[in-house]
Amino acid sequence: MPSEGKMVSDVSNAWGGLEGAEKGYEEWLLNEIRRLERLDHLAEKFRQKAAIHETWTEGKEAMLQARDFETASLSEIKALLKKHEAFESDLAAHQDRVEQIAAIAQELNELDYYDSPSVNARCQNICDQWDALGALTQKRSEALQRTEKLLETIDQLYLEFAKRAAPFNNWMEGAMEDLQDTFIVHTIEEIQGLSTAHEQFKATLPEADKERGAILGIHNEIAKIVATYHVNMAGTNPYTTINPQEINAKWDKRQLVPQRDQALIEEHARQQNNERLRRQFANQANVIGPWIQTKMEEIGRISIEMHGTLEDQLTHLRQYEKNIVNYKPKIDQLEGDHQLIQEALIFDNKHTNYTMEHIRVGWEQLLTTIARTINEIENQILTRDAKGISQDQMNEFRASFNHFDRDHSGTLGAEEFKACLISLGFDIANDAQKKTGMMEAEDFKTCLISLGYNMGEAEFSRIMSIVDPNRVGVVTFQSFIDFMSRETADTDTADQVMASFKVLAGDKNYILADELRRELPPDQAEYCIARMAPYAGPDAIPGALDYMSFSTALYGESDL
Repeated sequence: MPSEGKMVSDVSNAWGGLEGAEKGYEEWLLNEIRRLERLDHLAEKFRQKAAIHETWTEGKEAMLQARDFETASLSEIKALLKKHEAFESDLAAHQDRVEQIAAIAQELNELDYYDSPSVNARCQNICDQWDALGALTQKRSEALQRTEKLLETIDQLYLEFAKRAAPFNNWMEGAMEDLQDTFIVHTIEEIQGLSTAHEQFKATLPEADKERGAILGIHNEIAKIVATYHVNMAGTNPYTTINPQEINAKWDKRQLVPQRDQALIEEHARQQNNERLRRQFANQANVIGPWIQTKMEEIGRISIEMHGTLEDQLTHLRQYEKNIVNYKPKIDQLEGDHQLIQEALIFDNKHTNYTMEHIRVGWEQLLTTIARTINEIENQILTRDAKGISQDQMNEFRASFNHFDRDHSGTLGAEEFKACLISLGFDIANDAQKKTGMMEAEDFKTCLISLGYNMGEAEFSRIMSIVDPNRVGVVTFQSFIDFMSRETADTDTADQVMASFKVLAGDKNYILADELRRELPPDQAEYCIARMAPYAGPDAIPGALDYMSFSTALYGESDL
């Protein structure tokens, strides 16, 4: 029954209200369930994203705070910059996740999540860390860029140092080699060239010192950058092994310059002395050499000319011999100068074509020639006197000999044939060609034929064996005279001479030097003594001379 005062309609309305309330509660419960499910989903999403983010950020601060760039090289810095750029890209990519985490936390707060304080704290921590990572990222980027710029500056300075230090170091090494090099010169022009080059080198030293200062200035600039910006340099200059200490050490060796100056001064003085010795030797040699040559030619002319008697020629030659002997002090003086030249190690002399060896050979030839020529004239005098040859005959023999003494070519050429015609009486100009004092075999044969000797090869060979017993192929004037005088004299000349010597010897088979000196003129006596062989017969005594072999050798066999 309805309560008092309540109508069925009231009850029905009340029931309807109850049903409506129940339905509203049910809807609330459903909404609450959905809210809680949404909160659980958001909370789980928050936790997942927060966990992922926290995992990603783990170690990032330590990485961004690392000072690894302080000891890195330029190439390593560039690598770190690339790595940092990649990290910045990664950081930017995580920006959305952080914003999502913040949005989820905001939504959880709006939905009155029961654990909002914990969510808010974790979200705040993530945001704070994110801000810190941003700041550290910017700071590291700036530090890397600044370090890169400093290292690039230092690298550029290193490169400039290397480019300038290398040629400067090579120049210094070359200079040290030149300053320490032992020079060998032989002329004053060579030492003057070295001195000029050395002065030119010294003139470059101020400019070189400036270059050295500039190179060291580059190194000092590097050191200043390192000290100012606290750059922790790792290693040395990658472009060169040359360092300032090495440059300064080599530069300090410029003290070799005064030593080189002194050495060049001393060598210049030595070369001046050598040049004085050269000129001193040359001045004498240029006089002595032509003098010897002139004397040789004059002696040759005297020996073949027909001016005056043989005695006149002998007197003239002995005067020449005296003059030559008196000239010996000049040769000795030249020898002394040559000795000084040898001691000074002088090997050339542009002031003369004569060497001491040339002078010595010429001097010996001159002495030999004058002695031989005097001996030949003495022999001619002895032959003339012994055989009774007149001066006119001697002149005729000399004229014939001279005409045929030409180029001693071994054949009878045009000039030789001309001489033959002259000897036969044709009026042909005399030849002014230089004579040697000897006649070759063919010339001698031509001369004999032109003088009237009609002979074949056998006869000529027999005559050649007499006038040229050693078969050297030439006929001397002495042999020519011997042959001609023998042909024009009696055939018993040799026997007569032997008989004369036998009388002087007191009928002995030998003769003594004292007997010759007592019986003959001094010149003839000494001539015979010098040329007679020792007597070797059974009756020989000490000092015995063989006048028979001497007469036979001098005048030939009597049956020639």
